[in-house]
Amino acid sequence: MNNPDKKSPGRPRSVKSHQAMLQATLELLAEVGFDAMSIDAIAARAGVGKTTIYRRYASKAELVADAIENVREEMVIPDTGTLQGDIDALVQNAAQITLSPLGRQTVAMIISSASSNAQFAQIYWTKYLQPRRKTFAIVLERAKARNEIPADLDSDLVFDTMSGIMLYALIFQPTSESWTAYVRRALSLLFRSN
Repeated sequence: MNNPDKKSPGRPRSVKSHQAMLQATLELLAEVGFDAMSIDAIAARAGVGKTTIYRRYASKAELVADAIENVREEMVIPDTGTLQGDIDALVQNAAQITLSPLGRQTVAMIISSASSNAQFAQIYWTKYLQPRRKTFAIVLERAKARNEIPADLDSDLVFDTMSGIMLYALIFQPTSESWTAYVRRALSLLFRSN
């Protein structure tokens, strides 16, 4: 027997609408940047109401961070048995993600938006970079246990340096070697002292 006083649950959230919001967010971010884009424009492009967006996200910055996270793949923790093998696997994974047209566009948008908006930079740091830094530390802890690198090597600094090298090579592409070869060669300098 049905209880007429019992409220039915709200309309289920549409996966299609959510994906449309994320896609519209990325497109507008690439076209006009973080500061110039609005929730109104995102809603119009996605074909949803503003309330649909605000039901899921408290702010534009939160929506943008989720959109970026949605297109980026999780960092794989390789375990090849050697630091060199693990670094090679990480570089190869980064190349597959970063060197695609969408990857290049996303990196450009992240750099532009993060450098002009501190709120966006903080959300991106918290949702994307910090978890990957922690994951990367596992690779270096294994290398330390195998005595491949000094026990006091700062994994956060290595991750930041690796990220910087990758971004530099993406923007100022080496002419004499591939992106992956350049990044691998540059990273090998970090570990030469051992």
